[in-house]
Amino acid sequence: MVILRLEIGDVLRSHRQRQGQTLRQVAAKASVALGYLSEVERGQKEVSSEILASVAEALSVPLSLVMREVSDRVAALEGIYIDDTYIPDTVPDAFVTEVSLYS
Repeated sequence: MVILRLEIGDVLRSHRQRQGQTLRQVAAKASVALGYLSEVERGQKEVSSEILASVAEALSVPLSLVMREVSDRVAALEGIYIDDTYIPDTVPDAFVTEVSLYS
């Protein structure tokens, strides 16, 4: 089962870390409590659309990009097509070969 809050948290943390910003810096810019933002990044708290938009703005990342990355991650976990490429959630039998220990 896909837990959306985990994917949102991972995407936000990834953007923050790539920019070299601390949780404290982003929380201050977004006017969000530091502890709350930490819980959001760890997937422990749901985030409202207003706070998500505020954090995206604090990261100078368009909200649409955050949502697209979350959507792509969920699609990959569900094993569906992304940009005309099928991403399975399991390995198809055709790709599994038996290895003989006695060959």
